[in-house]
Amino acid sequence: MAELMQYEKSAKFSEREKIALRYADAIMYDPNQADDALWAQLKGEFSEPELVELGYWIGFTFGGQRWLKTLSAKQGELVAAMAAAGGNPVL
Repeated sequence: MAELMQYEKSAKFSEREKIALRYADAIMYDPNQADDALWAQLKGEFSEPELVELGYWIGFTFGGQRWLKTLSAKQGELVAAMAAAGGNPVL
């Protein structure tokens, strides 16, 4: 996790992964980071369908985490509640 938080300086991530993480930062924290330079990098590494899928997944995941936080839910509680109610969670 520490490496992820410092991904720009980390040798554990490829340049392609770092570009994707910059895109995630722009989506999650500051849309102004999605400037012409970032879009040029993104388009140099990813196809348009890949950018749509990546952006959708980032937004879906981040939004889901924010929603769970508003419910004061903790990791695993949703699955446990569904299982207790007789459901068959596929998470």
